[in-house]
Amino acid sequence: MPAEPRDEALGQSEPFLDFQDHLSRVAPVNRPVLLLGERGTGKELAARRLHFLSKRWDGPFVTLNCATLSPTLIESELFGHERGAYTGAEARRIGRFEAASSGTLFLDEIGTIPMQAQEKILRVVEYNFFERVGSSEPIEVDVRIICATNADLPAMAKQGTFKQDLLDRLSFEVLFLPPLRHRGEDIMLLAEHFGSRMLFELDIDEPLSFSAEAVRALEAYRWAGNVRELKNVVERAVYRAASGMIDEIDFDPFDSPFFPQHPEFERPQDRTLPQVGHGRGENLSAGFKEMVAGYERRLVRQALEAARYNQKKSAALLGLTYDQFRGLLRKYQDLQD
Repeated sequence: MPAEPRDEALGQSEPFLDFQDHLSRVAPVNRPVLLLGERGTGKELAARRLHFLSKRWDGPFVTLNCATLSPTLIESELFGHERGAYTGAEARRIGRFEAASSGTLFLDEIGTIPMQAQEKILRVVEYNFFERVGSSEPIEVDVRIICATNADLPAMAKQGTFKQDLLDRLSFEVLFLPPLRHRGEDIMLLAEHFGSRMLFELDIDEPLSFSAEAVRALEAYRWAGNVRELKNVVERAVYRAASGMIDEIDFDPFDSPFFPQHPEFERPQDRTLPQVGHGRGENLSAGFKEMVAGYERRLVRQALEAARYNQKKSAALLGLTYDQFRGLLRKYQDLQD
């Protein structure tokens, strides 16, 4: 029996556990399932788990990313073709539906499939029969279909770019994968998992540890790329640190250290420091030194937030050397908590 995938399907947050509970309940039911989620949320991992928890666990699990194929090739890839069906078809070839018979077929990016192929998929879902390209001989298959996308399929159906009948048949159950920004408790759990594995890969025999500043940065980030992005960021941090102690997180590897940027190479986003007030509302009775210290603290905090807690970039925003900025952090230690 093949091992059930567990690589990145880790979590303890309520949204993650709720999703896994719904997935476990529908897994034994021999009906199509539609997985909806942002990029990097682990849709293929969820599909594999559905397969291994189903009664088809000992059958094949066949995958196809529909977005990688041109409209002219998608039908041949799904249903196979006969020799001579088109130029270059020198031999008979079975398609993904045939290969997945008695098992599960996972169709990723289902929203990119052209209308003609959608009609053929609908026929397979309804009658369990199809014909290879270039043949009129019906082939019977026993396949459970799991589909995934981050597209708005109901909106596409209203626009006429996705068959409503097919959507109805594929959506026996619709599972929404929670984005990482809604799984706050899981961020450091996953970060420690990826970081420890990277240490092992680099043969670094040290325990993994994140500074309070690094933890705050990881937990405050929005994670548009979800778990996939987190994995990349943490592995890069471990590799650059070359040790188990991680105190700097670089979220944007394309952010050039050279200022100003070349005009032909636009920065991904503005990292300029937010404006700080001029003190009209300051409590003058606090004393000059206290007011200056408070102003310094606000500048340091805003620089950290603007640079996503990258200390070198924070120093550059303030026009300080890295050592000068580290001195301010030591002076105001609570900013690192």
